[in-house]
Amino acid sequence: MDRRTLLRGAAATAAAGILVPAPSAHADARAASLAADFPDAEWVPAAASNYTVSSRPSAYPVRYVVVHVAQETYADTLAIFKDPARKVSAHYVVRSADGHVAQCVRERDIAWHAGNWDYNTRSIGIEHEGWVDRPAYFTHAMYERSAALTAWVCDRYGIPKDREHIIGHREVPGATHTDPGPYWDWSRYIRLVNFA
Repeated sequence: MDRRTLLRGAAATAAAGILVPAPSAHADARAASLAADFPDAEWVPAAASNYTVSSRPSAYPVRYVVVHVAQETYADTLAIFKDPARKVSAHYVVRSADGHVAQCVRERDIAWHAGNWDYNTRSIGIEHEGWVDRPAYFTHAMYERSAALTAWVCDRYGIPKDREHIIGHREVPGATHTDPGPYWDWSRYIRLVNFA
């Protein structure tokens, strides 16, 4: 057994004669962080039945960021995306209290967030913890971290950092939702995106 295997820990399967590395919290955390596209995101995958596997941007060019407000808590939003019966997901979820970012769908795949297939194929969806009529959820930390994420997405795909390309769910053609709602500060958000 080599030194690296000893340092990682190992579990031996005597009958088969195969050495299998033992799982560790450090290895699990590293694997989870490597799975996320956005470097600061925690990987919290949605159920495979809640999005479409794709090969974006080669299959579909990414042209928009769609801003959502979940009408749920952060934890409940993640639970909804993990529930295979819900048929909904977004690429990212941003927590209100500290701006923590979870990634639920890889950017190359199509999240089911906009209620419009064409926009789903050409956008990255970002959910925010909270309710459209409770502005206290729109914290400074949430705005800053979400804006940093949106700026990173825009830079990655060459998306202009303006209101024509960073849109609310309510602006998606055919939308029946009103989020992010009247208390979302678009001027502040676009300013933060441009200075992130």
